[in-house]
Amino acid sequence: MANSDPEPRRGDQGAAPFAGRNVELERQNPDLLVPPTTDSRLVPNLKFSFSQAHTRVEKGGWTREVTNRDLPIASQLSGVQFGLEPGAYREIHWHQQSEWAYMLSGSCRISAVDHEGRNFIEDVKAGDLWFFPQGVPHNIQALENGAQFLLVFDDGAFSENNTFLLSDFFAHTPRHVLAKNFGWTLDQMENLPEREKYIFQGDVPPPLQQDRVVSPTGDIPRSFKHRMLAQTPQRFRGGTVRITDSTNFAASVTTAAALVEVEPGGMRELHWHPTTDEWQYYISGTGRMGVFASQAAARTFDFQAGDVGYVPFAYGHYIENTGDEPLVFLEMFRHPRFEDISVMQWMANTPHEIIADTINVQKSIVDSLPNTKQVVI
Repeated sequence: MANSDPEPRRGDQGAAPFAGRNVELERQNPDLLVPPTTDSRLVPNLKFSFSQAHTRVEKGGWTREVTNRDLPIASQLSGVQFGLEPGAYREIHWHQQSEWAYMLSGSCRISAVDHEGRNFIEDVKAGDLWFFPQGVPHNIQALENGAQFLLVFDDGAFSENNTFLLSDFFAHTPRHVLAKNFGWTLDQMENLPEREKYIFQGDVPPPLQQDRVVSPTGDIPRSFKHRMLAQTPQRFRGGTVRITDSTNFAASVTTAAALVEVEPGGMRELHWHPTTDEWQYYISGTGRMGVFASQAAARTFDFQAGDVGYVPFAYGHYIENTGDEPLVFLEMFRHPRFEDISVMQWMANTPHEIIADTINVQKSIVDSLPNTKQVVI
């Protein structure tokens, strides 16, 4: 029956499940309960859902993160979900890692100041992204419709709770030192925060032009904002891809990304990444990822919106749309350039008799392969 509980059976293999079980999780992960017969040996867990992460709730918003505490294999990148009410702030702060962000819905105002005092302030909306280099102080404030966004950091161990906050800095600096530094009186500092503010409620900011501050050293020369969704996508038989890296977003020197949309029945082609690990965020739809880790080791994972996937560099993999709506996800890399190796393109551009002899097919079959990357098929 279609509505019956899934069981760990395949034909005449398997047995009845334990009485104590989480059926909803098993429904979401059918390829863990009954793996494809091509799965083999041990491959580390490559999936963790934001829905299973601890949520920090503050006045004006909330946040939750997935780091290598939750997904130990994820050594190179970590991610944070953020939700802010209209007017709410993510307090001005800085950190030792670079910050890449994708606006999921709503809009917000971002600002930053670099080491030469040059400043940057812009509004971003759904489909836009921003990038702040390590050490650059910045803040985020939601506009009239609130803001929901994803942050990605170039360190798997990074925690959003360990940033350098202005309020926290001042709370742990003697008042006489602050007075000497800024030329303030003790009365003027009477209401300084005694602890970090982190997320706090404010008023919706005025129009952008009214909020601009003119720095005597000018504006930051490379924009920290990029309109990713506004890029003209590369179109393939099974969907589209938009690639954003240092070639079209000069500020993003440590992080590259691809926004992939796979149509129902389509697939992100067999490929691997030659230089760096891949961190994935699933925005909508449902999908299946098969991963080959060499030495006959392979494993299959199922994904839904809000899930994080991770693939160590050089692991061969594919991602298949298993639903009846588009599968939309981000691929992220700690690298200035997006790079992948297409299995189909590799085979088509290698002497065809070598391929035919290796995989035991007729050379004419190899001859028919397209010699350009397909990405989504």
